[in-house]
Amino acid sequence: MALQEHPPLIVIAGPTASGKSAAALALAETIGGEVICADSMQVYRDLAVLSARPTANDEARAPHHLYGHVDGSERYSAGRFAREAKRVVEAVRGRGRTPILCGGTGLYLKAMTDGLSLIPEVAQAITEALNAEWLASPDGLRTRLLSVDPEMERLERADQQRHIRALAVFDETGRPLSEWQKEPRVRAVEGPVLPLVLCPDREALYRRCEARFDAMLARGALDEARVLAARGLAPDLPVMKALGVPELLAHLAGELTLEDAAASAKQETRRFAKRQMTWFRNQTDWRAFEDGDALVAHARAAMVVP
Repeated sequence: MALQEHPPLIVIAGPTASGKSAAALALAETIGGEVICADSMQVYRDLAVLSARPTANDEARAPHHLYGHVDGSERYSAGRFAREAKRVVEAVRGRGRTPILCGGTGLYLKAMTDGLSLIPEVAQAITEALNAEWLASPDGLRTRLLSVDPEMERLERADQQRHIRALAVFDETGRPLSEWQKEPRVRAVEGPVLPLVLCPDREALYRRCEARFDAMLARGALDEARVLAARGLAPDLPVMKALGVPELLAHLAGELTLEDAAASAKQETRRFAKRQMTWFRNQTDWRAFEDGDALVAHARAAMVVP
């Protein structure tokens, strides 16, 4: 058996706590691969524990890229991810190795498999100004958005992030986001893609979510939250909304016992995992596996030709 001359970009997707990082690492070790982050929280250096980022031991077993390279004060975007991941994929292939994209952030994964509309980056100052505008009057910002982009009526009224994103694109470019979204999509990388999804049994996944949060607490999640709180970052930043962060910050502020904070965080993690599973089921036709070993075996078989 011989490895394909031009191996595909392997995508290992799945909900939080599904075991996709372990599967990606096992595959990387056996096929000469390198793991690339496609998780919107694992990119932040402030969240080594609370995002369950690969450990130093994991990174010693196989190269990992785009993990922990973004400061918590920044708003990371799918467009920036696509540009950075493109460079990494090309570099990995240039070394004759196989790129393995791993994560659960649907928009990041779709950027690599289906492509993104060519929407320009928005200056952070515009986004910050719109965040202040939203905090002053969410209804006022929505009214202004609909006056320039009526198709955004589809947005849920409470969806701060998408309202701000849509209006920021208009303020930056002078074109409504809905028009940009109708542009042809451009894939970040060329070549074949092998997308796979790890979706364990739901009840088993929920148990894993709970056990993982307990493990995070044992590894220092509360101390990580304390350091994050000391930075005084704006509460609407993505890093401040990561799973477990609001609850632990509430505990540190004396608003919740640690037991109640953990219970609330576990519940939100379960809800998030359920939403992710629904997204993968409804938005993709990628081959799904309940077991990480089965996924790895399938990926390895796909990497060889008779």
